[in-house]
Amino acid sequence: MLDAPVLVLNRSYLPIHVTSVRRAYCLLYQGIAKAVNEQYQTFDFDSWRGLRVRVGDDATGIVGGLIRVPRVILLAAFDWVPKRHVRFSRVNIYARDANTCLYCGQRMARSKLNLDHVVPRSQGGRSTWENVVCCCRDCNRRKGGRTPVQAGMRLIRRPTKPRWTPVLGVLGGREGHPEWRPFLSVVDASYWNAELVEY
Repeated sequence: MLDAPVLVLNRSYLPIHVTSVRRAYCLLYQGIAKAVNEQYQTFDFDSWRGLRVRVGDDATGIVGGLIRVPRVILLAAFDWVPKRHVRFSRVNIYARDANTCLYCGQRMARSKLNLDHVVPRSQGGRSTWENVVCCCRDCNRRKGGRTPVQAGMRLIRRPTKPRWTPVLGVLGGREGHPEWRPFLSVVDASYWNAELVEY
């Protein structure tokens, strides 16, 4: 429970990070952050600790009772705004394609997928959003160094540059909490991963 994800907002209520419940409690206790509830009310540590734990709420034990697990915290004095640029990175390509081979449509773990150049680099294909897709190993071997037409294969959908950055990609495939949704739709937040070079 203490390692469960918590969405971190900057002072302007923009999502900037995902942390653990353990770290969220520390930030609340130190006064660096406030907990945000479902009605967008904010609470310091003492007022959050004083909230009644309802049936169905996730909670952890502390001296003197239980404390609700925060799902969203707001940093008190941090104004940094995430970039609105969508990084061309492996994790964002996997997220854009929903860990699905765009040739056979099979969804699988990232470890069983490759990235494939639709038009191979050997034929002048570039490493861009519009030319790189998720591909299972079998389809990648079948396609080889050919275009889909040359290999007699078909893409399920054309690859395009997403207009959003898949924030949940940082969760390693886990879904966020429903309490996150109002904040995730506010901004296209960019996260970790080295940006791939488009050429």
